[in-house]
Amino acid sequence: MPLTGAPVSSVVAISASSHAGSATSRVAEFGLDRLAVDGIFVRHIRVRDLPAEALVRADTGDVAVARALASVANADGVIVVTPTHHASYSGLLKVFLDLLPRYALTGKAVLPLVIVGSRAHVLALDYALIPVLNALGARHVVRGYCLVRDQLRLIGDEIALEREAERTLLADLDSFRQTVLALRYQDDHSMVAR
Repeated sequence: MPLTGAPVSSVVAISASSHAGSATSRVAEFGLDRLAVDGIFVRHIRVRDLPAEALVRADTGDVAVARALASVANADGVIVVTPTHHASYSGLLKVFLDLLPRYALTGKAVLPLVIVGSRAHVLALDYALIPVLNALGARHVVRGYCLVRDQLRLIGDEIALEREAERTLLADLDSFRQTVLALRYQDDHSMVAR
């Protein structure tokens, strides 16, 4: 828990599935729920809920798009959750990431999570998603994770993960939380030193 009066860290999750109630969205919620318990302010950007025309036209003046971009800009940490399409991240994620300024992820902790249909696509994390996050300035990329679709079940509004998948995801979330808090601490102390 943060100390009383201490600035609160914030994390935004970007989920990029075109389907409502997707595993992608629920994995993002799973992570945000764990971080919120630690007193971190969380926000979930479901790219599918942003105005399609504004996204396609790269209209950063659209109120909803501008609010989403501001959330990323103001966050200490960013979780990026995407399904795979043709062994890469989703086109919906691509459209959103293209709206971010060139170094939008500089100074932020980043946790990439990919939902794959089969183990044949696990390289999408290392060879497709992480390079684009690095191109956006991400230097504090926490070890990401590929969840294979058969490792999870959707039950109502909840998600159930296989024991090993849940253990690994929780460890990655803990590492991400520690990185977010360390970066926030570092930022706060560098401002005091000035």
